Amino acid sequence: MDQDIFRRTYREMNERFCAFEKSVLTNNCDCSQAERFCIAEREGVHCGSDAAQAQCLALLELLRNQARFALKASTDRSTIPHGKAMKVQVGGMRGLKLALDPNAEPPLTIDDVHGTIEAVLERFHSLDRLPMQPVIQQITAYQGRKRSRRKR
Repeated sequence: MDQDIFRRTYREMNERFCAFEKSVLTNNCDCSQAERFCIAEREGVHCGSDAAQAQCLALLELLRNQARFALKASTDRSTIPHGKAMKVQVGGMRGLKLALDPNAEPPLTIDDVHGTIEAVLERFHSLDRLPMQPVIQQITAYQGRKRSRRKR
């Protein structure tokens, strides 16, 4: 399938995209609002709620801004490389879990992104009041899958 046709079809089918799509597709996170779909042989994730998507987008923007130094990203580019996006998404969600329960171990997978964000908002009343230290620590600590070495 031609890349341009795929992207256009993807945007047409997925007007309310999942902000945490990368982490959902890699099975690092799940979400009660996520709905998976397929185009040709590729998979995408659609968000089931406008309000949930707005919360996730606001959280990701906050995490990216707060983690710029930790990610060694000095510019305000809207797109970041896949590895850094995974650090923000997965590490950020693990950090939110620790902000909710500082005595717990960071989870390997997040069972519900939307539920976690709702719990954070209930406890801290605003994303701006979230303690960022454990979140940034988890963003920094997250290590994605290692590249496999090819035998020559």
